[in-house]
Amino acid sequence: MKKVVIIGSGLGGLTCGVVLAKNGYQVTVLEQEAQVGGCLQCFTRKGVKFETGMHFIGSADKGQTLSRFARYMGVTDTVHLSRLDTQGYDVVSLQGEHFRFANGREPFIEQMAAYFPHERENLNRYFDLVEKVANASTLHSLRQVADDRALSMEYQLRSINEVLDEVIGDPMLRQVLAGTLPLYAAEKDKTPFSTHAFIMDFYNQSAFRIVGGSDSLARGLTLSLEREGGQVITRQRVVEIVCDETQAVGVLTATGDYYPADIVISDAHPARTLEMVTSPLLRPAYRKRVLSLRNTIGGFSVYLHFKPGTVPYMNHNFYGFRQSSPWDCEIYDDESWPKGYLYMHLCHQENPQFAESGVILSYMHYNEVARWQDTKVGHRGNEYESFKMMKAERLLDAVEHDFPNLRSDIAHYYTSTPLTYRDYTGTEQGSMYGIAKDIHLGPAARVHHRTKIPNLLLTGQNINSHGVLGVMVGTVVTCSELIGSETIFKQIKECSE
Repeated sequence: MKKVVIIGSGLGGLTCGVVLAKNGYQVTVLEQEAQVGGCLQCFTRKGVKFETGMHFIGSADKGQTLSRFARYMGVTDTVHLSRLDTQGYDVVSLQGEHFRFANGREPFIEQMAAYFPHERENLNRYFDLVEKVANASTLHSLRQVADDRALSMEYQLRSINEVLDEVIGDPMLRQVLAGTLPLYAAEKDKTPFSTHAFIMDFYNQSAFRIVGGSDSLARGLTLSLEREGGQVITRQRVVEIVCDETQAVGVLTATGDYYPADIVISDAHPARTLEMVTSPLLRPAYRKRVLSLRNTIGGFSVYLHFKPGTVPYMNHNFYGFRQSSPWDCEIYDDESWPKGYLYMHLCHQENPQFAESGVILSYMHYNEVARWQDTKVGHRGNEYESFKMMKAERLLDAVEHDFPNLRSDIAHYYTSTPLTYRDYTGTEQGSMYGIAKDIHLGPAARVHHRTKIPNLLLTGQNINSHGVLGVMVGTVVTCSELIGSETIFKQIKECSE
């Protein structure tokens, strides 16, 4: 049995581990933190749980992409789902009006056509395009059909706003359809339409929250890996990927432990991975290219602990904007921040009447917290705490425009900045979604799953795309290097039958 060492227990690391263990590899996942999961991690304060990363998922109905993958991963018995409102799983607020996104092609079009009756034909054109782009990828649909690579490439090189301007006539409808862009930190004239199409298709099919928090998915994947003979070891921070003259031979951890390996897979951000490799097998030009890639903006989060029985559970996600457009919220100054926010509740039990906790997310540039970058979590000082409180109050002010008197229902709140995210997930400068997609760079904006070291592979959100769908696709890509995509597709199909 070949030994595989996986660096990091995020979604990419754990799913790669399960796939490879199923196919006869001896898998060891090394996690630097005490808790597994990466962006699947949750935390508890005063007996109340909070979600940090994966706030909701899509395409989880029977036969849909995520449902098939979950069955293959063996987590259907440990992960329980709560369906979001099918008539409005996402709500976008612009200029005081609320626009609901319904699940399913026809309900979505009917709902939007009720707001914009003159745009029905264009809405059909828009949805045709979303489906064509999403289905053009074998990996995103988990179906072995012929890829339409020409179509895929075209919409990887055209921006979201350019395509919406071409397809949709009403300027307001264009803004509404782009209103969920905080899910992927889209930027005007830069983010490809293909990213928008994949995410829109994924959530439009069905949308759910994970009951009790997404850490149940991390636990389920860990159990599945262990059933297949693999192991996850926490508190083992990899400091070096050891190489000989031709390839990687193992990894060394901060505790001095050495793990020999035939194959090393890194679920860490590519910049963190490069820091672990001193071998000349990674040439300076490769390092320079990877390190020069731009990352998406970071985020500021306010975690809300509600007073018992005061806040009805909100069975949808709410995108609030203080301007007439969702674009350019990442371009702000002290006076204009926050231009927009995303507000959600955690589903702590099946069909809750009241919410126990929620989260508000908004953009934050790393340079706002860079002066504390050499400090550690919990030890950043009073000035940092005052900064966070000031930002939290500003963000709550913005939310109360849409949810008046929300403050009166809050028992406690907690905050995090890009520094928090950097320290817990290892992403570059606390980026929300890792390396940014940019139509001006095309394929050059992507990091390949293969490196210049033949047995060092990469996985996770930076390899394909972020989110459960993007990471899942990245897992198939990475594992296909070792066992072939045909084998993986066959196994997924067999588990689905």
